[in-house]
Amino acid sequence: MNVVSLQNIEKSYGTRLLFRDVNITFTNEHRLGLVGINGTGKSTFLKILAGQMEADKGTIDRNGKASVYYMAQMPDFDDNATLLETILEGSHPQLQLVRDFERASRAYNALSEASTDGTVGSGESSATVDDSVTANSASASTVETSSANTTKITRQYMDLLERMDREEGWQVEQQARIILNKLGFPDVNQEVQYLSGGQRRRLALGQALLYPCDLLLLDEPTNHLDEDSIEWLETYLANRQGGLLISTHDRYFLDTVCDGILELSNRHMYQYDGNYGKFLELKADREARQAATEEKRRQFLKREIEWVRRGAQARSTKQKARLQRFENLKTMETTRRVDTMDPIALKTRLGKTIFDIDHLSFDFDGRPMVRDFTYHVVRHDRIGIVGPNGVGKSTFMKLLDGTLTPASGTTGRGETVRIAHFKQELPHFDEDMRVLDYIREDHAYMVLGDGSTLSAGQILERFLFTPELHGVPIRKLSGGERRRLYLLKLLMSAPNVLLLDEPTNDLDIPTLEVLEEFLDGFGGVIVTVCHDRYFLDRVVDKLFVFQGDGDIEIVHGSYSDYKDSINGESQGSGHKSNSSSSRGFYKGDNKSVEHINEPEKTSTEGSEDKKPLNKFEEQEYEAILEELPKLEHLIKGLDVMIAQCATDFKKMQELMVERNSAQQRADELTERWMSLEERL
Repeated sequence: MNVVSLQNIEKSYGTRLLFRDVNITFTNEHRLGLVGINGTGKSTFLKILAGQMEADKGTIDRNGKASVYYMAQMPDFDDNATLLETILEGSHPQLQLVRDFERASRAYNALSEASTDGTVGSGESSATVDDSVTANSASASTVETSSANTTKITRQYMDLLERMDREEGWQVEQQARIILNKLGFPDVNQEVQYLSGGQRRRLALGQALLYPCDLLLLDEPTNHLDEDSIEWLETYLANRQGGLLISTHDRYFLDTVCDGILELSNRHMYQYDGNYGKFLELKADREARQAATEEKRRQFLKREIEWVRRGAQARSTKQKARLQRFENLKTMETTRRVDTMDPIALKTRLGKTIFDIDHLSFDFDGRPMVRDFTYHVVRHDRIGIVGPNGVGKSTFMKLLDGTLTPASGTTGRGETVRIAHFKQELPHFDEDMRVLDYIREDHAYMVLGDGSTLSAGQILERFLFTPELHGVPIRKLSGGERRRLYLLKLLMSAPNVLLLDEPTNDLDIPTLEVLEEFLDGFGGVIVTVCHDRYFLDRVVDKLFVFQGDGDIEIVHGSYSDYKDSINGESQGSGHKSNSSSSRGFYKGDNKSVEHINEPEKTSTEGSEDKKPLNKFEEQEYEAILEELPKLEHLIKGLDVMIAQCATDFKKMQELMVERNSAQQRADELTERWMSLEERL
């Protein structure tokens, strides 16, 4: 069943074009992952699908008989409601039934307790219920219970009890309790006001999982979940009926749950059939074809050089245009990927002593977080800290950086240690500060292991901040871009010990790949609290496993090795998709969502259509030859103007937008010109 159809959708954020010409139809059978660099519009795209944001251009057709549910990253709850009441919020009839029953049940139980105490009818406060159980029930100790009120409470309770039996309300209530428990909420009657930000995100996920819908939209659902909860979520979604579209950085999660990937890249949307592993293969094929196009351009340039060397006479208009185009083609820049980075090796110096942890203990509210732990951290240690939420992992990091003082024992920090502690909470930003100014506020450059340096601007580009973003005020950055900026500023301080507390939260996959490459070349110590199993397997070689009672187990090897040993498996930790096959995605006209499949191999592969140009193609060819030199001249002029206004960030931003548009048009015309030229 079709749920939502998009036609020619376009969306910008200020002067930044996020995506355009998106044509796609989602059904209730899709199980898709949405990936892309932070700031490309993933959350915006989900909000447009959910009807919470308008597109700038295009049309959206929604099936009136189908429902869509969107799990926001920043939920808004009633602080006085219980967790069970909150997860049951929503307009679905079954949720309303269970919510009404829970309120009526509390009123009935209060009445029963009052009756047992002998206070019913005594004129004392004992129990109450609203005229309608659909409104918030009043306190059981504030309204005098009369005989009529007692009868009313009892009748409401019995009516709802009968409906719970008849309308399968018990199954919904049980499912709500199971979901809350699996997400780390054993006390369903706890009030929302006592939850942290991360716990509120988990509660929002619980709401989304419980709500029956035809298309479920999840935005970073694995953030703030521990490893066991993520594995449970994978199983839950695998058995769930209905369509899924999930924006997540968790690559194992994508590989297990999704059988198709949508990628937002360079303002376009690409579609790939198969799980995340298949997506990597198909994306590599697409980029290889792009590289082949570039090689084709180089070979064509070589032929043009030979033509010039033979003494081409620039007599005719066509020959003059060809010579001009040859000059432009020689200087044309190739398309550079923004999601690749050469390895960076920082200059690091560490003494013999880094952390000499000796009989370390720490309690919180009488509960042991760390108990009598001893370990000598050595140079090049790469340690992952894992365990359920709330067992003291972040506390341990604060003990290492000196924020907290241990109850007993020592951390024995060495004199040469320079710590960069990447915390879960973002620091306070000056919203009007420019991106480049923020990065170079404390350090203007980064010193590498070979003694060379990289400027703040160069480092920004390495971490996927394109030049047009350098002059943008921080207030215009997305949440993920802010987190990336915060990480980069810490790295600019040239640390030799990295304490990374959930570094993958809200970072996109390309940024994680850049970070992983950076950590490969990092010569110091890495200690990371992380729920991302792929990141752990990629970065660490030993684990501190927090047991929940203050005890810490030291495990050598990767996270997958550890899980294999627990599960008694010999064939890997199961991070493989059940199927890499497609479900026949995106019915209808998807011409602007490039569908990337296995390239078909035929006996005529590589052959070119050499038939002569027709009349219209000749006119197109002449028009291109006339327009391209103008575009090249415009681009050169804009480059000069950009260089002249290096301190005027607003003007630079406007010029960069104009230059990018002109360059894109020139690239498109060049590719078409090459195709036509070969048939002359």
